[in-house]
Amino acid sequence: MTGLQKARQFLGVGFAFPLQIDPATGQFAFSAYEANVQQSIFTILSTAKGERVMVPDFGCGMHDRVFSPNTATQSNAVAADVREALTRWEPRIDLLDVSVTVGGTQGEVLLIVIDYRIRANNAFYNTVYPFFVNDPQTLATQESVLAISGS
Repeated sequence: MTGLQKARQFLGVGFAFPLQIDPATGQFAFSAYEANVQQSIFTILSTAKGERVMVPDFGCGMHDRVFSPNTATQSNAVAADVREALTRWEPRIDLLDVSVTVGGTQGEVLLIVIDYRIRANNAFYNTVYPFFVNDPQTLATQESVLAISGS
């Protein structure tokens, strides 16, 4: 077994995210190696702190900012939350850069660009995680509920 194969084995194998059934085997689908690392990043960022009962610190604090104004300060705070979460919960990577840009037709999504290097094989990767803030439909629903309860 070569050094690269050993390094890839270190990256591990885990359940695919989102959880799904492999049509060929009828069993749970798995992800391996680099794909497992990327799916782990998505799991960390998709989990709000306090959501996992037995590990309440697991996840990313950006979910507390979902209804905050979409400003440069908000983008910087989200980037800091992402850095903190990935540094703490994903030891297989070196985080190189996190940048946040506003997207969507009404600025309702933050596009979080994550550049990282996998420690085991020094391969560079990047991924984009869309984080929806101030979703117009959710806000319209909340405003109608507030209007009904306020009258």
